[in-house]
Amino acid sequence: MKRVGVLLLVVGLASMAGLPPGHAAGIGAVPILTGLDFPAGFTFAPDGRIFYAETYEGEIHLADPAGGTDTVFYTLTGSDGTQGVLGLALAPGYPSVPYLYAYVTRTVGTSLVNQIVRIKDVGGVGTQPRVIFQTDAGTDHFGGRILFGSDGLLYALVGDGGDSATAQDLASTNGKLLRMTPTGGVPPGNPFAGSLVWAYGIRNSIGFGFDTVSGSIFADENGPECNDELNLILKGKNYGWGPTATCSTPPPPPRNTNQDGPRPMPPLEYVATPTAPTGATFCTGCGLPGAEGTLLYGTFNTGNIHEVTLTADRRHVATDAVVYTHSSFVLSLERGPDGSMYFSDGTAIYQLVAT
Repeated sequence: MKRVGVLLLVVGLASMAGLPPGHAAGIGAVPILTGLDFPAGFTFAPDGRIFYAETYEGEIHLADPAGGTDTVFYTLTGSDGTQGVLGLALAPGYPSVPYLYAYVTRTVGTSLVNQIVRIKDVGGVGTQPRVIFQTDAGTDHFGGRILFGSDGLLYALVGDGGDSATAQDLASTNGKLLRMTPTGGVPPGNPFAGSLVWAYGIRNSIGFGFDTVSGSIFADENGPECNDELNLILKGKNYGWGPTATCSTPPPPPRNTNQDGPRPMPPLEYVATPTAPTGATFCTGCGLPGAEGTLLYGTFNTGNIHEVTLTADRRHVATDAVVYTHSSFVLSLERGPDGSMYFSDGTAIYQLVAT
């Protein structure tokens, strides 16, 4: 888990203890790309090509599984082997809008920073990199998940940098979910004037997705030695992580890690013994039995993929069950252009399939 200090999952009120373990019948995994080096972030072009990052090398690759090609798209220098490229997202309208966005933690000069870099795709080669966001990375908890919303704006999860106080400091972008324009500006409608902050009080998260039914954001969060979470992220809300967090009681969990700042939001569910949740995305036409409209998320510690069924109002968790158990840890989850679900581990990208 040390090499994946970037991971964070936010959960809710009901404990996940006692959920059905093991391997749901009818779901398997087929390798799509193999021989990779820690692909913590990947994303699909509309034609099925895959952009993926070999995280600690700082290399972004462009692979065509159908054609059997794999080339280096761009290399973000400055990784020291413990940080690197953590998230990738393509601009809405790609390839007509020919930009790939990368979230990277790297050394610039003498400083370790988190950056979002916009890279222009010219014939399958990355050019003209432009840093649109930068913040001090601190010592740990780097975050790194980025996604474009249906509003055309870029959302980014940034960890607390190893300093829990920053999560409650609205002058800092650490410990936050950010919302920005494609060039890194503050868009209209953000809850805090002149600020990129959309929600705060977050420890460290690398998994979130937009509900394809309601449009709401659901994010997972890695706790300390307790209380991994799943959260419904709402505009301007505080998710309670801060300097008084503890795994001791009182208060009882999950309040003990969610008690800082004004009116902290409780998680939708939490795990008392951490599983280290990772990538998260929603099934829409994914072809998996019983999965339509559900949220799937992975775990690093246990190598599971969970299926979360929401209540009818799409605001609470009805059930959370393990539907696939992998032979290794799970990093990122993504939905392909055909709706199929894909995930990565330390050496490959796989497609989830009905068996």
